[in-house]
Amino acid sequence: MDAQLIVIIAGVILLVAIIGSLLFLKGYSGKFTFDTQNGTRPRASEGEGSTQGVKSNGRFKLLTAGVGAVFAAIIAKLWSMQMVSSDHYDALAEKNQTRTVTTPAPRGRILDRNGVAIVDNRPSLAITAYRDLADDPVTVRHLANVLGMPYMAVLRNIQNNTEGPQSPHTVATDVRRSTVAYIQEHIDLFPGVYIAERTERAYPYGTLACHVVGYTGTVTQEQLDAQKDEKANSGSIVYQHGDIVGQAGVEYYYENLLQGIRGEQTVKVDANGNVTAQAGAVPAEPGSDIKLTIDVKIQQACEEGLKISQEIAERTGYPGGAGACVCLDCTNGDVLGMASFPSFDPSVFVGGISSDIWSELNDDKGGRPLVNRVVGGQYMSASTIKPLSSFAGMEYGVYTAETRSDCRGWWTGLGEGSGKWCWLHKGHGVRGLQDGIRDSCDAVFYDLGKNFFYADHDTEGLQEMFRRWGLGSKTGVDLPAEGVGRVPDAEWKESYFKDWSAEERAWNAGDMTNIAIGQGDILVTPIQMATAYAGIAMNGVEYTPHVLHSVVARDGQGDAYTFEPKKRLTVELKNQDSQMGVVHAGLHSMIYEESPALAEHFKNLPVQVAGKSGTGEKVGEELYGWFIAYAPYDDPKYVVATLLEQGGFGGTCSMPAVRHVLGAIYDCPDSLEYVGGDTSR
Repeated sequence: MDAQLIVIIAGVILLVAIIGSLLFLKGYSGKFTFDTQNGTRPRASEGEGSTQGVKSNGRFKLLTAGVGAVFAAIIAKLWSMQMVSSDHYDALAEKNQTRTVTTPAPRGRILDRNGVAIVDNRPSLAITAYRDLADDPVTVRHLANVLGMPYMAVLRNIQNNTEGPQSPHTVATDVRRSTVAYIQEHIDLFPGVYIAERTERAYPYGTLACHVVGYTGTVTQEQLDAQKDEKANSGSIVYQHGDIVGQAGVEYYYENLLQGIRGEQTVKVDANGNVTAQAGAVPAEPGSDIKLTIDVKIQQACEEGLKISQEIAERTGYPGGAGACVCLDCTNGDVLGMASFPSFDPSVFVGGISSDIWSELNDDKGGRPLVNRVVGGQYMSASTIKPLSSFAGMEYGVYTAETRSDCRGWWTGLGEGSGKWCWLHKGHGVRGLQDGIRDSCDAVFYDLGKNFFYADHDTEGLQEMFRRWGLGSKTGVDLPAEGVGRVPDAEWKESYFKDWSAEERAWNAGDMTNIAIGQGDILVTPIQMATAYAGIAMNGVEYTPHVLHSVVARDGQGDAYTFEPKKRLTVELKNQDSQMGVVHAGLHSMIYEESPALAEHFKNLPVQVAGKSGTGEKVGEELYGWFIAYAPYDDPKYVVATLLEQGGFGGTCSMPAVRHVLGAIYDCPDSLEYVGGDTSR
């Protein structure tokens, strides 16, 4: 409105000036002229013809008409601006003086299946300031002294525009209440400094389930760039610089549920863009709380079990190290517990992680604790794959339930020069598939692999059976960075070792005997093997493992969405019942008949158990120990799988973790001491 008034006044002044000029010109035009020779007395002009006076009079009228038209247009425009379009120009003027900035929204909580908070939110006080405070070095230095921060650090935070130029810039987070109270009591000493109430992630159980829940961090430039390519996806969240987003685990995978809707704050700015006042605000809307399939009790048992296994490994002379433990509900795919070792503290990411800690978390020497080895670790399967090899032999007829092998410790089925040891160097004697699974007799499965290689047909039936049970592909678990594993065959070897000679690249009988016992180039993840054993327990039906149980309703009353279990695959065999019977019996007898020492640990459980140990070899490292079991044997519900890197024999180092988890499930802890010495493979 002030600008319009100035225009009107300027127009009036200009109009008066022009009229005055015209009147002045008028005084020197007309019927009289001055006699410049005989004094100043006027004398009459001669007639009304085409004289200089008449011409001036015509030009004056023309000029008057033009000026009148111009001012008519100016007056019309001024009237239009003042009366007709005033609202429009008022809006433009207001827009130039205001900006809309966003305020962060609390993230949804992450709960276990019973509603116990694994990841919560806690109130946090932050010190904020607008960027123009950087022009006041006295206040900045005083603020730095009060906060106990370096002057340059405070200045950089004030000048940092990642949160937006008109947004209040975060100077410090998690400020002590005593510090906040001092600033509030002396607010006249801190002009332009504000106190903001925010929420930060809190972890009531510390590092519990850290690999499942993941961690959060400031949105990266790569993530901001990636969302530009996804603008067509109308359901996706649009991020801004400074937003806190999920970076791993459930925090990342279910970001769309956990991320809230930002609030809006209207601020007034001056000509330089500096904030001068705050106006109306729309509050932020928190993200949705989600329940996981995780049971805190079982999760704690998985993590404790890994620690027990690590202690046993060290006690028996092995270095131990990284490991994984997972518990599934085989009837629906629920992940009840998932532990990976070493672990990390997700709270170190709150408020930003230092470069030193980040380097430490990604250092090979520290075991790379950010890696979730349950879903991302890829290992030799060792003897845990022998039940699947048994299915293959029976399905394709190369090694039936009636076939027998004579294990003498040193197997020479491919010639003396290609001989292989059974893990029990003194030999098992005559064994078939069922007692071969029980005793983990390598000779039985060497013969099985050899028979596939020299078969007239279905020479890769072994690999086909592995794939039929889901190996070599992702399980589909709803967590990021899942490994695929590998089922090697002739085509893979030809491509993978392309720098080798043709003879070296050719698939051979030794390759087949290796993968039949879970060695060689085969790779699996713990979640793949747990899912496969869940399928064995369910007679061929595998459910997709998942960690999402439900999404809590906004009002906190009940669930707005509940995850529906999904069948991953169904394995159909030619003689389903008989083949399943052989494998089930072999796995059950492995627990109770293979080793008296092993059996004692399971006899006091209220249910019967079936399972398999495995011990893998890797060049230059100690033994890798596996143990997988399901229970109850006659009506399966739970599957527990454990792997310990360089921990020794699976029946020694990994079995205790599995037994500890089953003890937590059935409230029946193992009362026996783990003394080691069981070399079950």
